Formats: sequence, structure tokens, C-alpha cells
Amino acid sequence: MSEIGQVAYLALLALLAPFGAHRLRLLWLRVRRPARTEARTWRGPLPMVTVQLPVFNEANVIERVIDAACRLDYPADRLEIQVLDDSEDETTQLASRRVRFWHARGVGIRHVRRASREGFKAGALAHGVATSRGDFLLVLDADFVPPAGLIRDLLPPFGDPEVGAVQAAWEHLSPDATWLTRAQALFLDAHFAIEHEARYRAGLFFNFNGSAGMWRKDCVEAAGGWQSDTLTEDVDLSYRAQLAGWRFVYRDNVRVPAELPSSLRAVEIQQSRWTQGGIQSARKLLPRIWRQRLPMAIKFEATAHLVGHVVHPLTLTMAAALAATGWLARPGFGLPSSVHAAAVLLATVPFVLFYGAAGSIRKRRRLGRRIVEALLLGLGLGVPLTFAVLRGCGGRETPFARTPKRGFAPTVAYRARLAGGPALLRVALAVALVGAVVNAALLGLPAAVPFTGLFAAGYALASRESLRMPPAPAIPG
Repeated sequence: MSEIGQVAYLALLALLAPFGAHRLRLLWLRVRRPARTEARTWRGPLPMVTVQLPVFNEANVIERVIDAACRLDYPADRLEIQVLDDSEDETTQLASRRVRFWHARGVGIRHVRRASREGFKAGALAHGVATSRGDFLLVLDADFVPPAGLIRDLLPPFGDPEVGAVQAAWEHLSPDATWLTRAQALFLDAHFAIEHEARYRAGLFFNFNGSAGMWRKDCVEAAGGWQSDTLTEDVDLSYRAQLAGWRFVYRDNVRVPAELPSSLRAVEIQQSRWTQGGIQSARKLLPRIWRQRLPMAIKFEATAHLVGHVVHPLTLTMAAALAATGWLARPGFGLPSSVHAAAVLLATVPFVLFYGAAGSIRKRRRLGRRIVEALLLGLGLGVPLTFAVLRGCGGRETPFARTPKRGFAPTVAYRARLAGGPALLRVALAVALVGAVVNAALLGLPAAVPFTGLFAAGYALASRESLRMPPAPAIPG
């Protein structure tokens, strides 16, 4: 390997190292900081609560979420349910039928339709807030199945007038169905059990996750309301609210199960939206965060959180570098074994510890396999998420793309669309990385095989999965 190649390789490792270090810091905060206590009972008369169900073309799950919302354990005269329906397909008819069913049984539920889908989910929520009667707003996406006691579990911390939002943890429906759902479940376990809990315990900013959380209506309005200039309206409003002085509470012991995307293309749509929106939120919020008088710990963690998606272009560049150097390797011109060992330690060990701790906290079975699957999926998503980062950095406006959902008894076969360019680039990198592994092994450079092999496996697995199309569910006759 030439000196230039070695310098580039080491530079990439140096740039990736802080992301692993940040994961270790969050894990340390989660372990070392004591758990925070909040009120567990509501004192005084129960307030009016509005449950908001923002939906768009959710025929497979709309009836399930409406039924679950209408079975929430809360006095009927204190509960309002809004089905914020922007759908353009049979979802509207299904929703209308269930709304009539529950309304006839005394549930205060309304089917809310807008003239246009302006603002996408943020626009629907803003429209709902403007017409809501509740002092508190519980937001549930269509793929969630809330437990009956959710409102009563989330309400007590609002006894503190400074609390603006309370977020529950996400649980998973069928987390063990496939390697994809196992990997996603571990991603989310780490996000909630470690990231959210660590930030909450340390008094740092964290975000409402778009669903399974409750807002104080006054907080939403005081922070400027729902805005649609980013694809992560939840992150945007969360930071604006905390910058305005509101406190957020996280309840890790309150779990709300939700559906995990069942195909790689659906995962890519969801993750790309979160990635692009995260970068958009960073561009919008970081100047304000750094101008405001806040503890440096909050500023640094907010920056690490909002720009964290930059790791995807770096890992993609590392994949390309490994492929190139693997093909160009010659006997006697490889990097020292110590450098390859450092690469494995810096780029993988922090994430193994991070995901391992999350799986242990959530008591997931066969944890070693889950960690490997999560690492491979994270690498395999490098290409589409790099494109998402570039769109976010470039200020490009992109429509809000919903994540296709299947439900328990699917009636509609949603086809998740993905641009051909990222898919072809991933396949090309997979082929190049596999070839690089073979070349390094044949040349007697075993130290280069493990790290390159990890990338090759991730790209190859994702490439194989992207070529699969989930079978279309039968449409009942």
C-alpha cells in the first residue's frame, strides 16, 4: 500500500473513532448516573387528553390502531381521539367505518380530513392541535398498538408544570421474525435503553420520537408548533421546546409495541427519512443551540446527536478504501498488523459493547447473533444513508415518504421504492469487497481479512436482501 493510501486509511480511522467514543460515553452515563424519579400518580381531577393518530395510506394497520386507541383506559368524557387521515386509498373507508363503530359506542372519536396533504405529518398534527380540546396530546403512529394503561402511565410527570413532554419506550411486534427485524429491534433497544436513558439521567436534551409520547399542548404552542421544514418534525419540535425551557421526561419502564419494517427497502425508506431529517434539523437548530446560554455538556451532546448521521459517508468511504487497497495489495506492501487490529478495536468494539449492553438490558436471546446482524445491517445501509446525508446537507426538499407497513392481516401489498443508483453502487461495492478479501487471503495478508471481511459481509447481505421482493399478501375476496 502506498504511503498516501496508508495516510488516507489512518485518517478515516481517526474520523470514525469519535463516533465509537461517543457510544461508549453514552453507555458510561447510562451505567454511572442514577435513575431519575418522577411522580407515579396524578393528583387532582383527570385532565382532558387528545389522542392523535396521523395516518396516510395505512390500510393494513388503520383498524388495529383505531381499535387500540379506543380501548385506552381513560374516562370517556375526558378523552378525545383524532384520526388525522390524509390518505388517498382505501384507508379512508376503513377508518370511517371504525370511527362510526366506536362513536356509536360512546367514544369521542373524530375522523379528520384535510383539503390537502400540505406539511405531511407535521401539517396533519398542526391541524389537529388547532382543533383539539385536550390539555395533553398523545401521538400514536399507525403501526403502534398502545397498551390500555398508556395515558395513565404517561400523565403523572406532567404534575410538574415545567414538563413539556413524556416519552415512552418502543417495544416491538414480532422482533424475532427475521434477521432484519432482530437487527432493527437491537438498534431501537440501544436508542431507548441507552441513548434516551443516558441523556435523561444526565439532564441532557433528548427528543420525542414521533410516536408513543405525550405532549403538553401549551408546550407545543409555546415552542412554535409543528413545522414541516425538516423530515424529522419530532426532533425539531423537541429541541425547540427544550431550548424554550421545557423539561422532557423519559419512561423506560413504559413500553409501547410497534411494527418493524419487514423488507430492506422499507427499512431504507424509514432510515433515509430519519437520516436526512436529522441533518436538516442540525442545520436548522445547531446555530441556535450554540448561541443560547446552555451548559457545554448540553451543547456538545446535542451536536453529537444531530450530526451523528455523518458517520454513514465515512463508513462508505472506508468501504471504498478497503475495496481499493484490497485489490491493490501486494506482498510486503500492506499495513502493519497493529494498524488492522486498531481498526477493528476502534470501529467495532465500541458498537459491540453498546449493542450488547442494550440487548442485555432488554433481555434479548442469542445476543451474539443479534449484535453481528446489527453491525452488518448498519454497514449495508451505508450507501442509501450517505445519499440521505447529502440531500440533507444540500438543503434539498424531499416529500415525506411513509414507511410501508404490513400489519397482522395485510390486505394491501405496498411496494417500497428505492432509487436504482444507490442499489447498484452497493452491489458494486459488495463485489469489490469480496474480491478484496479473497485477494488479501491469497497474498498471505491475513491481518487485512477480518475488517475487510466485515464490510464485505454487510454489503453482500444487504445486496442480497435488496434483490428480494416480499410476496404480495392475498387480497380477501
